[in-house]
Formats: sequence, structure tokens, C-alpha cells
Amino acid sequence: MTEKEKPNEFIQSFANGLTLICAFDADDTKMTLSQVAAKCGMTRAMARRLLWTLEKLGYVENSGRLFYLKPKILELGYAYLSSQRLIAVAEPIMERLAEQVQESCSMSVMDGLDIVYVLRIPTKRIMKISLGVGTRLPAWATSMGRILLGAMSDAELDTYFAQVNPTPLTEYTITDKEHLKKIIIDARRQQWIVVNQELELGLCSAAVPVLNSQGKPVAAINIGTPSSSSVLDTFTQNYLPALRSAANEIMRLM
Repeated sequence: MTEKEKPNEFIQSFANGLTLICAFDADDTKMTLSQVAAKCGMTRAMARRLLWTLEKLGYVENSGRLFYLKPKILELGYAYLSSQRLIAVAEPIMERLAEQVQESCSMSVMDGLDIVYVLRIPTKRIMKISLGVGTRLPAWATSMGRILLGAMSDAELDTYFAQVNPTPLTEYTITDKEHLKKIIIDARRQQWIVVNQELELGLCSAAVPVLNSQGKPVAAINIGTPSSSSVLDTFTQNYLPALRSAANEIMRLM
């Protein structure tokens, strides 16, 4: 048995605490003790102890029967963001890109089955869903996700799609797994992709990879634009050169 496999190394109470923190989201910003326990699948006694501990540490507050996260919780995410050279290098480059194309730009990395936004430079709001650092979206449905899935081998892609169940997000969402695999393999070959109105009606997103020194994608960057009948031509003529230039600059400075 390896060090990673030692069962006595796993601290269940710590894992429960993280589960509880993640239970607070846009849909449940404030919850009662019973709601927290039910959402986390734990007893009221356990939820009470965890909430009390987090409250004493300054991460949680309560108002009557309702518990909610305090701003100190941002320290946990900031520890990751501040430790990533990739993000520090990319931010000024992405800001220039957004100013150049006058559209919102983002950077994401893979985390499990999803992409997670690690950088977001908004310009004008064209989406109904709120995007920001920490936002998670299904990789199979997004331009950056399909770029990052392209870094996987065919066997790894098969494993990925065995774990997800693509469902329609709009009337244009592609959900057939074999079709999606082909799209991802094509994106791997051409090193760019456009996803038009599959995540949200009226939204088009175009993405390219950010490669490391071994030529492997470590992140993806994108431009989000309103959808149009000529979106593919607009992207290849106006946005693709700027996106690739930004990705190459990030890679060079890494």
C-alpha cells in the first residue's frame, strides 16, 4: 500500500468541513442548520459542530437561525490564485486582449469533469448566467472545455464521457457523445474552436489553448461574443489572430 492509499491518512472531519463550505452557493446563500445538514448529507449534530468551528475561525456568521459565509472565506480561494504564476502572467495580457477586441475574455483550467474560471475580464454583459473567478461549467458544453478535453488521449476521452451525461442547455446544444468526441478531436487538431449558442442562446464563444513548454494545454482562453449568422467568419478573421497572439505571449512569459 502506497502513502496515498493509507486509510488512516484521510481526515474525514476536515473533508466534511470542506463539503459544508461548498454547500453555500448562489442558490443557497443563507441556510438553517437543518438545511445545511440535509444538503451535506450529515447529521444535525455534525453540521452544528462544523458551523460552530467555522464561526469561531471567522469563516461563517449566523443571524438568528440562518448561517452564511463571511468575506474571510475568500482567503481560501486567494491562496490558490496568488500561488499561480500562470494567472499573474496572463492577467495583463488578457486585459489588453479584452480592450483590443472589445469583448469579454476568460481563462479556465480543468478540474475533474468541469472547467473552472481562474481569470475573467468582462466588458459588456451579454450572458444571463453570471460568470466570474471560480465559476464551474461542464467541459463538454463550452469552448474552453472542449479545447482542454482535446489535451486528453482518445482513451481518456472515452473515460471522461463514461462519467458525464450531456443534457440540452439550449435548443442548439450538442449532446451526442460520439459527435462531441469528433468535435473535440477536431479542436485538438486545429487548436481552436467556436461554440455557438450551445451554452446560452445568443452567445458565441471562441477558444484556443495555452500551451506549456512541452506543447501540452495547461489552460484555455476565450472570447465571448453575441451570436450572428457570420460568427465563424468573424472569429477567424478578427478574433483568432488576437487570441493566438495572447496565448503565445502567455506561453512565452511562463
